[in-house]
Amino acid sequence: MHVTHLSLADFRSYARVEVPLDPGVTSFVGPNGQGKTNLVEAVGYLATLASHRVSSDAPLVRVGAQRAVIRAAVTQGERSQLVELELNPGKANRARINRSSQVRPRDVLGIVRTVLFAPEDLALVKGDPGDRRRFLDELVTARSPRMAGVRSDYDRVLKQRNTLLKSAAMARRHGASKTGADLSTLDVWDQHLARTGAELLARRLELISALQPLADKAYESLAPGGGPIVLEYRSSADAAAGAAAPGEAAGEPAGGLPSDALPASGLGPGREELYARLMAALGGSRKQEIERGVTLVGPHRDELVLKLGRLPAKGYASHGESWSYALALRLASYELLRSEGAEPVLVLDDVFAELDARRRERLAELVAPGEQVLVTAAVDDDVPGVLAGARYSVSGGEVARV
Repeated sequence: MHVTHLSLADFRSYARVEVPLDPGVTSFVGPNGQGKTNLVEAVGYLATLASHRVSSDAPLVRVGAQRAVIRAAVTQGERSQLVELELNPGKANRARINRSSQVRPRDVLGIVRTVLFAPEDLALVKGDPGDRRRFLDELVTARSPRMAGVRSDYDRVLKQRNTLLKSAAMARRHGASKTGADLSTLDVWDQHLARTGAELLARRLELISALQPLADKAYESLAPGGGPIVLEYRSSADAAAGAAAPGEAAGEPAGGLPSDALPASGLGPGREELYARLMAALGGSRKQEIERGVTLVGPHRDELVLKLGRLPAKGYASHGESWSYALALRLASYELLRSEGAEPVLVLDDVFAELDARRRERLAELVAPGEQVLVTAAVDDDVPGVLAGARYSVSGGEVARV
């Protein structure tokens, strides 16, 4: 799969820009602050409906404009599609496929698939649990676009349940009694949360099981002899149920899950058992949740622990090891998506300037065979020779092929 044409209107710094693209490697080179990352950010947005740089759409719309439009022509095999997203901060975004009538934005998921390397990836290792949950969920959705609906349903149910818990907490603080009807309503939301949560949890566990060997192999390629790396999923449902926290004594079977963590669906508990575990954990946490006014159990509270050897990478890995770990996760994501269908577009956003010479050359060798690789760099020397291909100069809002 590759993008053959990218068109932007009022996106970031661009009032309008048209960029034809070829398969193979394309580099966007120019001084910092000239709009290189804006181009690849737009491609990534089509794949995930989110930016890798900001958490809201407002900064993506050019100052003074009311909306932004991202349009791309995409080819997969003999099939070509035109996908368009209109970003409307504060309002609902709009989407079209092949200039047809309007569709839901999430209907475009799967048309463009990307794996994006960026300086922000260091947060996968050094950042908060939310960064790692986001990594898992975006990859889950890339593998199965319908999971965007499951994630949306989970977030909606979580919001409603938190509203009820907050109301109950406020009532308790003011001495009001809680009615049976209130508890009954909360019971219904428990069921919805556990059902959607079990589906999301099962998909995460399936993903980790598939990703573990690929990530370990990628890390060995980038940092020979520096591993192994272990991906360990820690469930808030197990913690709430009083299960022993996964640790060094737990034992770690192949696939990266400790023996007392939740195993991947198909290798152990299925979705119904995950549902039952979540329901039990929600019931056991009910009193504490009402006191605090917030949901304490569910995938939104789970953690992906990244280990280097037997130690957590966060806090123990060096800067270089952290970079290699983050890159290994992205390379593993690429190999996984590649093995399951359309090869994703590889995006390397100002990554090479962050790496030492050995990691730079090794990464370049690993990604060079990709069907389409988009690279941004401040100077030509930052792009390894093995990634020679089409070059664009980006300066003063102009994108020109050289």
